[in-house]
Amino acid sequence: MRHGSIAGAHGRVRPLTLLGDGGLREQCREVTDFGPELAALVEDLFATMYAARGVGLAANQAGVPLRVFVYDCPDDEDVRHLGHVVNPRLVAVDGIVLRGPEGCLSLPGLEAGTERYDHAVVEGFTAAGEPVTVHGTGFFARCLQHEYDHLEGRVYADRVTGWRRRLLERRIRRASWSR
Repeated sequence: MRHGSIAGAHGRVRPLTLLGDGGLREQCREVTDFGPELAALVEDLFATMYAARGVGLAANQAGVPLRVFVYDCPDDEDVRHLGHVVNPRLVAVDGIVLRGPEGCLSLPGLEAGTERYDHAVVEGFTAAGEPVTVHGTGFFARCLQHEYDHLEGRVYADRVTGWRRRLLERRIRRASWSR
């Protein structure tokens, strides 16, 4: 028997912000109110992420310019990591830099080889204001870095270089959702 609620079960699905919308390119604001509205936002982010079949989602991808992201992401050992971080700080990235396929709910249908460290540590708070430290390796480390980038006003396409970047830019221009 399951105890506790399922993440996102009480949330509402919000529209996704797509590349070209200004909110994706701005640094998000710190959360100062750890009340019921923040808890509702976290639930909405989970519901939106699950509806879009993602493994992570930052608040600005749902039109809210606050420093919050959620995740339900496996690592390379297929261990599931589920949670959220409010006011995250990326305190460590190290290990091997790997280029791997990366996509984004704000660039639907596209992906590109993107370089990321294979270990990341994020510190922040839960929606209840409790301190939290999240360690990620492999694919989960990629997810943490990706979502943190969103809160800084960056998307994975900003990290793609060379011919991969030119190809991705062409595909973005041709995408049906592109502005």
